[in-house]
Amino acid sequence: AVLDPVPLVFPDDGSAIRVTGTRLTLDAIVGAFNRGATAEEIAQDYPPISLPDVYAVIAYYLRHRDEVEGYLATRAGEHAELGRETEARPEYQDLRKRLLARVDEAKAASR
Repeated sequence: AVLDPVPLVFPDDGSAIRVTGTRLTLDAIVGAFNRGATAEEIAQDYPPISLPDVYAVIAYYLRHRDEVEGYLATRAGEHAELGRETEARPEYQDLRKRLLARVDEAKAASR
């Protein structure tokens, strides 16, 4: 019997695990599944991935849950750190101030 390989690319450089032939990450598929999306809904919401591949990725996740959850926790920590670094940058602070001023102006104008 010939087994189909899991349609995931596991890069050696520590970057995101992606669905083969797409830019779609394992994070996105597992996140949608954990929010209650069916395989059919995931395939519809993410056109680059076929329904059989969605099922294969979900099956991989369910068979390797601890490993995938560890990977996702590491990725979430990396994203949080990147967010903190971005928010600390002066240009981000300037943009934030301008956007908040616009919100305040819009609230004042609607009164």
